Amino acid sequence: MSEKPRLSLLRIIEMNIGFFGLQFSFGLQQANMGPIYGFLGADEAAMPLLWLAGPMTGLLVQPIVGAMSDRTNTRLGRRTPYFLIGAVICSLALFAMPFSSALWMAASLLWILDAGNNITMEPYRAYVADRLAPEQRSVGFLTQSAFTGLAQTLSYLAPSLLTYFVAKDVLDANGIPVIVRIAFVIGAILSISTILWSVLRVRELPLDAAEKAELADKPLTARATLAEIRDAIREMPRPMRQLAGAMLCQWYAMFAYWQYITFVVGRSLYDTSDPTSAAFRAATLTTQQAGAFYNFIAFLGALALIPIVRRFGARPTHAACLAASGTAMLLIPGVTTPAALFVLMLGIGIGWAGMMGNTYVMLADCIPPERNGIYMGIFNLFIVIPMLIQTLTMPLIYHPLLGGDPRHVLMLGGALMLAGALATLLVDAGHRRPREQGLAAG
Repeated sequence: MSEKPRLSLLRIIEMNIGFFGLQFSFGLQQANMGPIYGFLGADEAAMPLLWLAGPMTGLLVQPIVGAMSDRTNTRLGRRTPYFLIGAVICSLALFAMPFSSALWMAASLLWILDAGNNITMEPYRAYVADRLAPEQRSVGFLTQSAFTGLAQTLSYLAPSLLTYFVAKDVLDANGIPVIVRIAFVIGAILSISTILWSVLRVRELPLDAAEKAELADKPLTARATLAEIRDAIREMPRPMRQLAGAMLCQWYAMFAYWQYITFVVGRSLYDTSDPTSAAFRAATLTTQQAGAFYNFIAFLGALALIPIVRRFGARPTHAACLAASGTAMLLIPGVTTPAALFVLMLGIGIGWAGMMGNTYVMLADCIPPERNGIYMGIFNLFIVIPMLIQTLTMPLIYHPLLGGDPRHVLMLGGALMLAGALATLLVDAGHRRPREQGLAAG
């Protein structure tokens, strides 16, 4: 049994409130960057290249920050300094984004925003693994998943709710709706305030003498950090390697979904492909409302998954979640009514709950605790590399193989989600009984 003190459910919720602000920021990106790029004149086929910031900053930032946070020991803690730095950067970029006057400005701000998000994200995952006993890790990560669903529900819904106060067709000089600008300002405030709440209410556990002595032998230098990343990749636990296939399928599919879902809804429900039309703005709001619904389903689903994972294990549960999401993606291009679209959001929401919770339960089952930070950072490569592959391949296949139709992109995503479900069943982690960290590292 772990010596870490057990936390009450309330304390686990409080330690994850900062994740609410972080995921509100991600939700604003997912719901609005495609339309913002459209408002500023972007071409559909080139759309993935404009989303390159997310995977590239994740690729560069998270492993380095992960290794650094493992080697950090300050009065505030190991992970907390990174939370705070990332939250400040994120808040400033969110505030500036809707004032973009050109496509290059919006794309540049997305790089800054994603850098801030990634500086915060990885230490937050490690913080949960650090703080909780093995039998509470599933509750911790699925609580994070629930906050992801709740935050993104509200971020997707924010522009629609704001139409009660400002008409949806009132535009700023750059063509971006005023309701989008207000939603981003709200996100900027939440990003910093929620992080502060968590770090002040549930502080990190202090390092014991042995941990301090070990850190003293591991200096926080660029060379040592890069060497640690290299060694950790070489010594990666086998179950973590096995997760790579499933992660490739699910994250390629989900990144494509976020990029093209508004354009799919525009064609299927509003018969438009013109981003400057009123019909496209209506499609954007419908997509955001559907996104809010699937994230609310993810919020409820993550809570429901806690006893299911405890009973059956994270591995089969996650395979079922991906199968539900894949089936929904295959069917969305054929919808003809908003009601049908909302029904299919049930599958997307269940899949998203699994992606944000189950995979981290499986990961924490097999990594050594002294390397929580670096392996959480390296695990992010399993997310961003599929995104990079999607970003670089989609412009090449969009017209020749997919007929220039975003609906075909979603059907490809659905097939990949189903493949990811099968790949998940091959992973030797996420069993019914959680292992002590590191026992599967051989």
